Amino acid sequence: MTYCDRCGEPLAGGSHAACAAARALEPPRFCPQCRRRMKVQVLPAGWSATCVEHGAVSR
Repeated sequence: MTYCDRCGEPLAGGSHAACAAARALEPPRFCPQCRRRMKVQVLPAGWSATCVEHGAVSR
């Protein structure tokens, strides 16, 4: 199962159009694989988010 990286709810559970629109401007908050809250660091040139189980994602 995959989860929304903004709200943490299952992607199959409904529409996540508002989450997708918000994600254009902000970093992910939840790991899409395990639904854990990620450690997020916002930098002037982008962001990095780290899940303790699945590692880092950055932009």
